[in-house]
Amino acid sequence: MSSKDRSALPQLYVLLSAVLFSTGGLFFKVIPWDALAISSARSMLAGTAIFVILLIKKHRFRVNRTVLITAAAITATNTLYALANKMTTAGNTIVLQFTMPVFVILIMLVFFRQRPTRLEIAVCSVTFLGIVLFFVDGLSAGNLAGNLLALLSGLCYAVFFVWNSREDSEPFTSILLSYLAAALIGLPSLLNTDMAASAPPTLLAVLALGLLQQALGHGLFAVGIKRTPPVNASLISGIEPILNPLLVAVFYHELLTPLSLFAAAIVLCAVLYYNVRSAKG
Repeated sequence: MSSKDRSALPQLYVLLSAVLFSTGGLFFKVIPWDALAISSARSMLAGTAIFVILLIKKHRFRVNRTVLITAAAITATNTLYALANKMTTAGNTIVLQFTMPVFVILIMLVFFRQRPTRLEIAVCSVTFLGIVLFFVDGLSAGNLAGNLLALLSGLCYAVFFVWNSREDSEPFTSILLSYLAAALIGLPSLLNTDMAASAPPTLLAVLALGLLQQALGHGLFAVGIKRTPPVNASLISGIEPILNPLLVAVFYHELLTPLSLFAAAIVLCAVLYYNVRSAKG
């Protein structure tokens, strides 16, 4: 393998992880279970797979206040995402969650007194406009509650991102704890689900959601992000909120309204531009 091929391989891993992550909306739509039941099953499968791999690699786990905060944040992120997917469109859910960088800017201002730059103020303002349009559309389409949960998911994801950047963080421990918590939160719903009566395609979709979309997706991202330039990673990861609603539209026939499409374009362009500018330093 040439040096050029080797340098491209990590970016391919990031791309494949983004493609796998983008299938989440479709799986949540086609699986006819309660959202919390799906979340519980997905977390059990993904958590078990990642735990076994980390044990084989003799990974050292660590639990402290920061780890617990990040675990709670990612648990809330995934749980709210699951609920939102059942209450609003997959496109609204993923794009509103994609507002995470804006919440990072606001958290850094409120809790760490880090004043935003002009670029950050501009991005926040433009993104806020997109969010307003989403909620205006939600009022007419009956998706208001789902949109709100998706937005809260983005806020929780920002908390995870900020506290996970601290020196005493340990992301793999946080993620595993979050899988355990999500599995327990949704366990009552999962136990009330007649899995034996579920069609084989449903069970295969659940397996794919846990083992491919989550476990393999996170694994590829963790490997690829180490050697992928930040600008490239930002652009490549931006395929997820674009491909997610496209997959749902093709295979589930769920379409975004014209207003939601316009709002999505505003949010995606603002956040991707901010990511690229930030990565370039």
